[in-house]
Amino acid sequence: MKIALFDDSLDVRTGLAMLLNASNKYKLVGSFATAIDCVNEIKYCKPDVVLMDIEMPDVSGIEAVKLLKAAYPEIQIIMQTVFDDDDRVFQSICAGATGYLLKGHMAEKIFDALNELEEGGCPMTPSIALKVITKMKDLESAKTKKIDEYNLSIREKEVLTLIAKGKSHKQICDELFVSYDTVRSHIKKIYSKLHVGNKVEAVSKIIKENLL
Repeated sequence: MKIALFDDSLDVRTGLAMLLNASNKYKLVGSFATAIDCVNEIKYCKPDVVLMDIEMPDVSGIEAVKLLKAAYPEIQIIMQTVFDDDDRVFQSICAGATGYLLKGHMAEKIFDALNELEEGGCPMTPSIALKVITKMKDLESAKTKKIDEYNLSIREKEVLTLIAKGKSHKQICDELFVSYDTVRSHIKKIYSKLHVGNKVEAVSKIIKENLL
């Protein structure tokens, strides 16, 4: 497995290079002190996995992840940082990072993390995994509260979901086993509650407010 490392600390880069190069399984193909040209650097060294420091100069680790995932969606990225910061953890995961490790655990955990990644897992310390799960639950709860503000019934939410999927009135009838007039009545009530005038405005509101 080929590894690229981004870290502004020479000591960290040297230490991880020694660990990785001492292994028969892993090969360090790139080591960089800044992520400012990360897309081009990855293009030439072609790693399977990137180890990315979250505290990079010029371009932050989180921004670098966004750039790399946009250019190379298949690449796997493990974030590394000194701080157990749940906000930046969540930002990293949302940006496309596959795993996250604290620098204090890198020496003893790096090979376990790479093995877990290779097996399809998401290497994280237990505390970080718990914080990510909690954050995701909080966001899901906020989204539920948002749509509940419009007082849609359960059936109206079902119809709205099908509208968002691009279903026609007839297709909604077939999926929900109701009459055409019933669907029209539900849609009229939905439009009124969402304060929109047509399907395009309804879908636009769904996207802008992340209702579904």
